[in-house]
Amino acid sequence: MPSAEINGLTIGYEDKGAGSGPALVLVHGHPFDRTMWQPQIDRFSATHRVVAPDLRGYGATTVVPGTTPLSAFAEDLAALLDHLGVREFVLAGLSMGGQIAMECYRLFPERILGLVLADTFPAAETEEGRAARNATADRLLTEGVAGMRAYADEVLDRMVAPYNTHAAPHVHRMMCATDPAGAAAALRGRADRPDYRELLTTVRVPTLVVVGRDDAFTPVADAEAMHAALPDSTLAVVESAAHMPNLERPEEFDTALAEFLRSLVRTS
Repeated sequence: MPSAEINGLTIGYEDKGAGSGPALVLVHGHPFDRTMWQPQIDRFSATHRVVAPDLRGYGATTVVPGTTPLSAFAEDLAALLDHLGVREFVLAGLSMGGQIAMECYRLFPERILGLVLADTFPAAETEEGRAARNATADRLLTEGVAGMRAYADEVLDRMVAPYNTHAAPHVHRMMCATDPAGAAAALRGRADRPDYRELLTTVRVPTLVVVGRDDAFTPVADAEAMHAALPDSTLAVVESAAHMPNLERPEEFDTALAEFLRSLVRTS
């Protein structure tokens, strides 16, 4: 796997394909890595250049303890894409990755041709949520690798619907492999994230909003609210999926994404 020295980090990434479609950048969620996008990398690299990085603190990318705000993830992405010579792109993110995509749009909207916001939500954290994220960060730092595994065991059935047993091992493996310090830094950053709801009303590129029908973390109602706020958006609800429809139901997820990408070509 290639890597690049960016912003004082070694960033691991996948860069595959060179089709005629616009570049597609895939941003993973927490606590995962770029391999959560493997079905999409495999499919869409036939028609697009697909870039899927490991975020700061995850996978093969340098762990930076402390607090990682969403802006740091966004700046890393911009610098990596500069390094790769990718000026404009379609940006897709799931869960935390979707919030990073919103932050990217806030910082450099002129580079983004389209957005895909999957199983995510734009509101700032509540006081209760902030306390819970910081408490989980403290726990992971105290318990280390064992705590990361325990956390993975606890949340697996909400990440992946219990009936989607084919996807569970990959998701569990990614969570267990994540460095506790990297996960904790991201949790602390998300606890203090901005509110993106007003930003969504200003988005001037087409957006695909995707959600699993049985997602307990980001329910369908959250996706419907984003769809209503965005000036030019399409909503796709993936049946028989929870928080990770791209892995639980990759064919259905990819069908929605493929149609969205085709629509961008038709309207460009």
